[in-house]
This record gives sequence, C-alpha cells and structure tokens, in this order.
Amino acid sequence: MTVLSVPVRWSVLSVRRSADAELHPLAPESHIMGMPQPSASWTAEQVRLLPEDGRRYEVVAGELLVTPAPAARHQRALREVFRLLDAHLTTERFGEVLWSPADIEFDERTLVQPDLFVLPLAEGKALPNWEDVTTLLLAVEVLSPSTARYDRLTKRRLYQQQGIEYWIVDLDGRVVERWLPGSERPDILADRLEWQPDPSRPPLTLDLERVFERTWGEG
Repeated sequence: MTVLSVPVRWSVLSVRRSADAELHPLAPESHIMGMPQPSASWTAEQVRLLPEDGRRYEVVAGELLVTPAPAARHQRALREVFRLLDAHLTTERFGEVLWSPADIEFDERTLVQPDLFVLPLAEGKALPNWEDVTTLLLAVEVLSPSTARYDRLTKRRLYQQQGIEYWIVDLDGRVVERWLPGSERPDILADRLEWQPDPSRPPLTLDLERVFERTWGEG
C-alpha cells in the first residue's frame, strides 16, 4: 500500500450539517498515514460517510488513515496467500477468508480494512453482516516502504490488543513477520509458515518461497 500524502478536504458531516473535516498532508519524513489533528478525532461512523473514490479509509483510536489503490504486485501477493488460505478453510470449515474493502469495527473510534482477513464461522455458517464481526482469526497486510511504520506499530498493536494473529508480508525482504497476540517480537519466516488457530484441526503450511516466486513472476 502507498500512503496518500496530498491534502483533501470534504464536508464529511454534511449529511448532518456539521463542520468540515480536513485531512492534512504528511510531513516529508513521516510514514504514518493521516497524522491525527489535535482538534479532531474521527469515528467509525464518520469514516463510513467518506466518498467511495477508490481509496481505503480506516480509523484507529480516532486517527484517520488513507491509502490509494494498491500496486499490481501487492495484489498478486494477496492472491497467492488467499488461494492457500481459501483451499484450507474450504476443507476444514472453521473460518472464511475475505478481503477489503470491508468494515471491521472494534469500537466507535476504530474501523479497519485489512488486506486479507479470516472470520470465524458461527456454527459452521458465515456471518451475514460486517456489524456481526467482533473478532478475527487472522489479519494480513502486505507491506510497502511508505506504510512500514504504520503496519508494524499502529495496526500491529491494535491486532495484538484484540487477540488477533497478524501477518505482515514483506515483498522486498521476501519474509512474513508473524505477530501473535502475546508476543513481544515477531517470527520472521522466509521458507514456510505453519498456521493452526484450532489445535483440533490439521495445520496449513504455506510455502513462502513459492508465494514470493509467484508474486514476482518467477515461477
């Protein structure tokens, strides 16, 4: 994902005849999406009112985060990870893997849209609405240089607080940083990743070398 760093101004709450909200450009040295403004704190409800313009809008603890459409290799990496997760979950049927856009709301000031995520199945059935989602089995983000600090700090802390396993796919480094809810450091995996959220079911083993080869068009 690439950070949007151009000024954008909307009358975000025009539906409610409220004041304009403004997203200010980032400082050149900053890599965090949408620095919070001291005079304003965004809510999930406000983010839902933003225009559908191809960008991704999220809010974490009141901080507005904006990213434009992803690059092709970003999407190819997601395709490879999705394909493996989907095949496993189709057989084991304890979860469902989906992709954003989505509205995963943990509280009134936190709404996120992970690149990929796995929802638990309620009694073997998919949840009908985003409003019914209260937790995830897994969240996956594909890293880019401009989002590294955000993905590794802001979102990582959020998912750990929520008790959610979190994978950061580093395409340039050809590794996956795997964060578990209670860990202080990630597992840095380059060859294979074993995922087993339900100990009573067989694990999924991802061949990461193959994932990166296919992402970069090498095989």
